[in-house]
Amino acid sequence: MAETRFPSGEFFISGLRVSPPTVLAPLAGVTCLPFRKMVKSMGCGLVYTEMISARALVFESEKTWKMMEIHRAERPVAVQIFGAEPDIMAEAAARVQDSGADMVDINFGCSVRKVVKTGAGVALMREPELAEQVLKAVRNVLRIPLTIKLRTGWDPSGQQAFRIAELAEYCGVDALAFHPRTAQQRFGGRANRILIGDMKKRITIPLIGNGDIDSAEDALSMLRETGCDGVMIGRAAMAHPGIFEDTARLLTGQANPNRSSDRHFDMIGRFVDEMIDHHGEAIACMLLRSRLCFLVKGLPGAVDFRKRLSHVTTRNQVADLLLDFRTAVKARESESILS
Repeated sequence: MAETRFPSGEFFISGLRVSPPTVLAPLAGVTCLPFRKMVKSMGCGLVYTEMISARALVFESEKTWKMMEIHRAERPVAVQIFGAEPDIMAEAAARVQDSGADMVDINFGCSVRKVVKTGAGVALMREPELAEQVLKAVRNVLRIPLTIKLRTGWDPSGQQAFRIAELAEYCGVDALAFHPRTAQQRFGGRANRILIGDMKKRITIPLIGNGDIDSAEDALSMLRETGCDGVMIGRAAMAHPGIFEDTARLLTGQANPNRSSDRHFDMIGRFVDEMIDHHGEAIACMLLRSRLCFLVKGLPGAVDFRKRLSHVTTRNQVADLLLDFRTAVKARESESILS
């Protein structure tokens, strides 16, 4: 596709400013409070929580309420909920609003079987009448912005997505995020960015493009090629939170920073502390066995680090392992400079 414009450095969702125009995607099991704070420190404009069950929220699941904890350092923050019962969705949205969230998002894109079989997620895209009931019920209880995140639908044409998007705008939704893959694709194949450009021409509310962004240059390309107002980044942020800082700099014509290993390990260290403070030592250490694998991807000695990481159970073990790894990486950097 031809380039159509130079992207803006911000956009607004019903008065809520998103600057820079970068958004952290909701990632199940990943975008907890410590991860969101880390990404926000890298300059992300808007962060989303993990997908939260509306029923669990309404029926007072302690684990679910923990997932919805918000810190002032991460604002603006959107809480994403899923479900297919209009009254339950409305009650959950009201509770999200009362908790202090800046925005409520409804998931129309999750294709995981256990979600789809309840009629939620991407299943709602096959039920426009029910989708309308859900959207109207939720919009009716909210004072804060309401958004949705959707996929292409159940066929690659995009017609289901266009229909739901136009319905959403009619129901008072303030913006939408569009991941142009079908339900069957999950995360396979390639996202069809042409459909993002087509979607932008059909709606007047802000559009956030999502899918396969793996670099700042790619984020800028999506903004330019599709005309979308913002870019949502998910999987790439798991290994490279600095992608948000790089994108913000690229948008303003600045060179990418010299991201030293010391700076990267300092960021990891803060993330580890936040994880343990938030989840508790035992749970955090189990979660860190996978989270840190992404954050060290590509570093020399990462394979051995990951093997040793799989056995950590305490804060001190994680700290010692990171110190050893950091020292080894620094030593290799020195050898490279001298050679």
